[in-house]
Amino acid sequence: MLIVLVLAFAASATAQAIDPLPFKDHAQELRFQHLTAQLRCMVCQNETLADSNASLARDMRHEVFRLMQQGKTDVQIKQYLVDRYSDFVLYDPPVQPSTWLLWFGPLLILLAGAAVVAVNVRKRSRANARAAMESAGAAGDGRADIGPDHTGPDNIGDDW
Repeated sequence: MLIVLVLAFAASATAQAIDPLPFKDHAQELRFQHLTAQLRCMVCQNETLADSNASLARDMRHEVFRLMQQGKTDVQIKQYLVDRYSDFVLYDPPVQPSTWLLWFGPLLILLAGAAVVAVNVRKRSRANARAAMESAGAAGDGRADIGPDHTGPDNIGDDW
């Protein structure tokens, strides 16, 4: 019974996602799918226009379809949507001063993390080297006084 309910729910969810539009041919449908996959849903913000079930996304898909029917190019359609919704509607925004952080932010975070790791490794290696020198110096001083006839704590007088 549970399987039937899950399948019924899945069928109704996919039925809502289907938005039948009267394409002239398969090439136009592929162009539409490619174009809507490059655009962001303004409601969901983490889904493409093609994947979203939001009513605004459906309206935007119809707008894209209408513009395609008018003979607009992909660039003109994208520009129309950018003029209306800003560069945020594009999944691949242009590189410009307002989007530098978006494009180069991950690299800056990676470089900052690498710098922190490098500084920590350097500090640890210097501290380890300093500790090794101090322990070698302390061990060296103590061993200089110990001879075969020395009766220190390490040598109780057993010279064998």
